[in-house]
Amino acid sequence: MNTTGKHILKLFARMSIIPSAVYKRPFTVCIEGNIGSGKTTFINEFKQYNDTTVLQEPVELWRNVSGTNLLELMYKDPGQYACLFQSYVQLTMLQLHTIETPTPYKIMERSVFSARCFIENMKRTKMLRPVESVVLEEWYNWCITNVKLKTDLIIYLRTTPEVVYKRMRERAREEECSVSLEYLQQVHQIHDDWLYHRTLFSLPAPVITLNGDKSIEEMFAEVRKCKEGFFTKADEIMLENGTRCRSEESSPVHITPKKLQVGGSI
Repeated sequence: MNTTGKHILKLFARMSIIPSAVYKRPFTVCIEGNIGSGKTTFINEFKQYNDTTVLQEPVELWRNVSGTNLLELMYKDPGQYACLFQSYVQLTMLQLHTIETPTPYKIMERSVFSARCFIENMKRTKMLRPVESVVLEEWYNWCITNVKLKTDLIIYLRTTPEVVYKRMRERAREEECSVSLEYLQQVHQIHDDWLYHRTLFSLPAPVITLNGDKSIEEMFAEVRKCKEGFFTKADEIMLENGTRCRSEESSPVHITPKKLQVGGSI
């Protein structure tokens, strides 16, 4: 068993095991960051544990909308497809937020909240017409007002644009071949303003910032440094949700590998 992943998941395991029916909702963690910041690698560490549901960013849905690769169209002709693409992104991310899970913990790759970062960049670079920006903003506001999107923690993988550009080139997704370093710098700045400087948009949850330039093991070591504050927050949330938390005398949850992994399908 991967001891690093096991240790980190114990940060999400302060309470005793109880039947899933008791959970009103899972403790939800969103992993945020730029393209190529290491989000998928980070969340994949948690797929082997049976008290955690991992929901990957639904890229495959964006690549196949009734046979059409909408992601590719957006990169090739953003002026034509940016609004349509972001509308679909918000829909699919909303599905991830609201999907029922049988586990006490849910880890999401990105969120409907971070979709605004890309919309903001499209506004600044004139990819969106003013009326399209208004439509997307109204759509987002309706979602957060009328749908339960509670998020308990955000982990921000703060990665320099030069590093994510290198990683993006190495993974060689066909749709990303036209993505420039300048674009990644723009997206990085917006994420930083939102999650690091906290001067853009409201924050739906507390934020832990990790150095995404580091290896996965080094990032997990940083999470361990934050564990006491995380434990306190997790206990507060679970008590609020009506979930029985671990007493000081009880043992932490026992973690065993899953037979079937929970992937990003919805």
